[in-house]
Amino acid sequence: MSVPVEIGDITMTGNSHFTIEKLDRQMSLRETVTERLRTSIISGDLVEGELYSAPSLGAAFGVSATPVREAMMDLVREGLVETVKNKGFRITGMTDAELDEIAEIRLLIEPEATKRAMALIPAESIPELRSLADVIVRTARDKDSDAYLAADRAFHSRLLSFAGNKQLVELVTSLRLRTRMYGLTTLMDNHQLDGSAQEHHEMIDCVERGDEEAIYELMIRHISHARGMWNTGRLDDESAAGREQNTK
Repeated sequence: MSVPVEIGDITMTGNSHFTIEKLDRQMSLRETVTERLRTSIISGDLVEGELYSAPSLGAAFGVSATPVREAMMDLVREGLVETVKNKGFRITGMTDAELDEIAEIRLLIEPEATKRAMALIPAESIPELRSLADVIVRTARDKDSDAYLAADRAFHSRLLSFAGNKQLVELVTSLRLRTRMYGLTTLMDNHQLDGSAQEHHEMIDCVERGDEEAIYELMIRHISHARGMWNTGRLDDESAAGREQNTK
């Protein structure tokens, strides 16, 4: 029997074996504001180095300043913003070197961890992962960046959770949250994100085949998107060359 599952404003129908708490309920106002702010920072809509006040952002969202302040404190803990006494919140900057370092760490950790986790995924959990992949594909197509990023995090967190290492999942999630995707909006507008979204289904195909080497190589390519075309909003020769180099 299938059950409806909520991600933001999106409802999906999937297998009844869901165990991810946040997908079983509507987000609170604070969570909704946090997700919207996080997406705006990651995509570059909120400018690095700029100061923003809770009242002005609250007015933009049509809410009071309180949930914005609460959301911003969550984002402070994630390293996306910093508090400026009596002024508001400043969006923290990321240099090219820092982004390269994050990508390098992810490439060292995620492919191997995913390869290890896939061998421990029971067959009855495949529909759950398929449903999450469906949401990723659909939200990329519908240009819903908030829901796309939330579903992407949920998918990879769940996939890695089968390795049985909570610290690993938290570390990878933290690195993903710090990765900036300045070209995300452009990619969605041009439907260039569809291929990357579809890769989540390819990962599940690898799981079903038990193909550890294929999922390892796919994860390298998938992560490289974050340092390639997602930063610029286009897939150019330089980005492609960078991904090719990472797979060697």
